[in-house]
Amino acid sequence: MEEITSSHFIHEIIDRDFAEGKVDHVHTRFPPEPNGYLHIGSAKAIYINWETAKKYGGKFNLRYDDTNPEKEDDEYVKSIYEDLLWLGAVPDGGVFYGSDYFDKCYEFAIQLIKNGDAYVCDLSADDMREYRGTLTEPGRESPCRNRSVEENLTLFEKMKNGDFPDGTCTLRAKIDMASPNMNMRDPAIYRICHTDHHRQGSKWCIYPLYDYAHPIQDALEGITHSLCSIEFENHRPLYDWVVDKIGFTQKPHQYEFARLNVTHTVMSKRYLRRLVEEGTVDGWDDPRMPTLCGLRRRGYTPSSILDFVRRAGVAKAFSIVDHSLLEHCIRDELNKISPRRMAVLEPVKVIIENYPDDKVEYFAISNNPNDETAGTRQVAFTKELYVDRSDFLPEKAPKFHRLYPGNEVRLMSAYIIRCESFETDENSNVTLIRCTCDLETRNGMPADGRKIKGTIHWVSVPHSIEFDSMLYDKLFTTPNLTALPEGKSYDDYLNKNSVKKLSGCRGEECLLEAKAGERYQFVRMGYFCPDSQTPGVFNSIVALKESKDK
Repeated sequence: MEEITSSHFIHEIIDRDFAEGKVDHVHTRFPPEPNGYLHIGSAKAIYINWETAKKYGGKFNLRYDDTNPEKEDDEYVKSIYEDLLWLGAVPDGGVFYGSDYFDKCYEFAIQLIKNGDAYVCDLSADDMREYRGTLTEPGRESPCRNRSVEENLTLFEKMKNGDFPDGTCTLRAKIDMASPNMNMRDPAIYRICHTDHHRQGSKWCIYPLYDYAHPIQDALEGITHSLCSIEFENHRPLYDWVVDKIGFTQKPHQYEFARLNVTHTVMSKRYLRRLVEEGTVDGWDDPRMPTLCGLRRRGYTPSSILDFVRRAGVAKAFSIVDHSLLEHCIRDELNKISPRRMAVLEPVKVIIENYPDDKVEYFAISNNPNDETAGTRQVAFTKELYVDRSDFLPEKAPKFHRLYPGNEVRLMSAYIIRCESFETDENSNVTLIRCTCDLETRNGMPADGRKIKGTIHWVSVPHSIEFDSMLYDKLFTTPNLTALPEGKSYDDYLNKNSVKKLSGCRGEECLLEAKAGERYQFVRMGYFCPDSQTPGVFNSIVALKESKDK
């Protein structure tokens, strides 16, 4: 894969850490929660952690944040690992699970209780929110805050043993209810949840919360730089508090970057899951989805996605990246490497009146004009052809240089033909175009020097295959889904025309051998790939040119 490492503010921090002797190596991690499939926003977190470790010759871990058994599933565990490998971000530091550390988290919780830094609280969730205070008013101490160490140990043991139902109590860190940082106002670090875990089964009925478990996991794995999205910036003091109170000598440090926001795209896994569960889309890998598996099925490459993330930049300031940049990255890549093929998506038959009925001749056509090593292929030419319906008009129109009665066009890499007449059905739809062919122009110019302005693609009727095309557009109609008008939801902006199926398309015979993962430029049409789930279907990847109405 092409080198994609670049420099940004996180690397400047690491450079200073090396210069000041704070670290002598770099170890990063990607900690996804296995409650859904990874999306394009996840690719940024993967890229930053993986390429940072790569740049400094360090290690990169995959650690599943599986501390919430109510939403997690082995299906997501598997998909996350597959997506990571597909991107090329191999977790050379190891694959871990947050649940691997449940025993250690419990031991450290006991330590915090014994040191007077944690207590069991009986407040309900609503009462806890009320006691927490506001941004302008300090919180109030829980009536349980001054319980003795012995009582807290007893209660916490009962929590672990399943003596209390869900929601009865929590274990809270004892910090400062008057702190200006709301996250430091005695946050809950353990909750009761009588739900089997996808890996631990029924062993536990109490689970550590992320803000408590995450710094412990980082420290135990030897993570040096815990790189996460900007919403955790206000959680950093709690991260440091946990590390300090437990007494780790090798302390990881947290640094934050802005999330990746893309126009016409939703990054909420909860909402994406609802789209799947309600059948609005055809699964997590629907090519309209921003998931990595959806982009893969659509035909995007790992290198184009990583190039997009790199171009979007790594900073702390909020921004929204135009979806057209993602399209540019895949278009730019495929233009250089994809084989060209002729495919007629909305075919109408053409009969060359003066061409022999049984004659078949072959034209050598370049596989990729941008790649001299790509060679040529032989394409059959016969009396009966298909051309695209959009390349014909019943009468002349301004700036239209393709087929209409009396006009000549070049058949790409073949003859010049002239439209003589056409036929329609009862609904005035064109069903047949009759043409004549200048047989002296085999891939050459007319002998009399007349100018031919239009060139169209074609396929032979008997030497072509039939397939279906899925044409995809953006899933949402509005660019900025991060700031919706009051009273509006994502549902209000779902694009009802985000997919269009074309049946009866025709393409060169060699497309019969096309395999999932291969990508082609259908000349004059766009970039397409075989669908990985449905034989005989090609998915549109991206148009040949950027849309003018983006």
